[in-house]
Amino acid sequence: RPQSVEDKREVKQQGYDLMLAIDLSGSMLSEDSERDGEAINRLQAIKPVIQAFIHRRTNDRIGLVVFSTQAYTLAPLTFDHDWLAKQIERITVKMVLNLGGNTAIGDGLGIALTRLDQAGREVNNQRKGAFVVLLTDGKNNCGLLTPEQATEIAKSRGVPVYTIGVGQEGYVRIPYLNPDGTYRTDGFGNKIYGRELSDMDEGALIQIADQTKAKFFRAMDSDTIKKTFAAIDAAQRIEFQAKSYLLTTELFLWLAAPGAVLLFLGALLALPPQLSLGRARPLGAPRGNDRPGGVKGDSAHGPALPPKL
Repeated sequence: RPQSVEDKREVKQQGYDLMLAIDLSGSMLSEDSERDGEAINRLQAIKPVIQAFIHRRTNDRIGLVVFSTQAYTLAPLTFDHDWLAKQIERITVKMVLNLGGNTAIGDGLGIALTRLDQAGREVNNQRKGAFVVLLTDGKNNCGLLTPEQATEIAKSRGVPVYTIGVGQEGYVRIPYLNPDGTYRTDGFGNKIYGRELSDMDEGALIQIADQTKAKFFRAMDSDTIKKTFAAIDAAQRIEFQAKSYLLTTELFLWLAAPGAVLLFLGALLALPPQLSLGRARPLGAPRGNDRPGGVKGDSAHGPALPPKL
């Protein structure tokens, strides 16, 4: 029978709020990774992995903090992942350039936690549905907050902090920079390199993760960086259930009513003339076989004869 069918979907979902805190100190220029057979620095290695991670988290609000000697919010929490991926692409060491090799890990984590403050998502002073990913290749040697102080703030708020230590161990090749942040080159325009010892404080990163009920990852090259973010993606994932149902509206009556009217009119037109409603006798009028003057006819024997004299 005729019906109107409308598909209704009721989806109740709520993603995470997460902040990325990325180290942009000069040591992130260390070239200890490869891509297509060419040496790339640590920042170049992590950018595409972070961008892919962002695009997979379609239901999450994601923000970005960068830090070196100081910490800055580059992007507040946002659902606009395309815009955020562009911000990731444009980050450089020169954004928060420091030539002294300083790294404010505590401040970077502290700013990220501040960006997660939202009264609407707190229960008993515990921040629900939020976490931080902290990525660095060094150790804390400046800033207002120590990593321990920032960790206590995260613990008190119930925010897990996933820590990632980037880079190879031992001595690595690193280009020298000019005071304006450009690469120092020789007379032929080639970058001038030196070798520096990686000084990542792995113990501090493990402690931050353990005390906030998260995990520490050691990402020494592009492949392990990918596996690291895949593991975080799987650990902090909400499965949503959608309710789907159909609404049906009966159209039979709308089509049947005009049909019934047409059927009734057709039946009237098919009646014999003597039964037609158009020949009905007016009230009080003489019947068809009555004669004027009170003489009646006999319907069985024809018209009545006048009386004999």
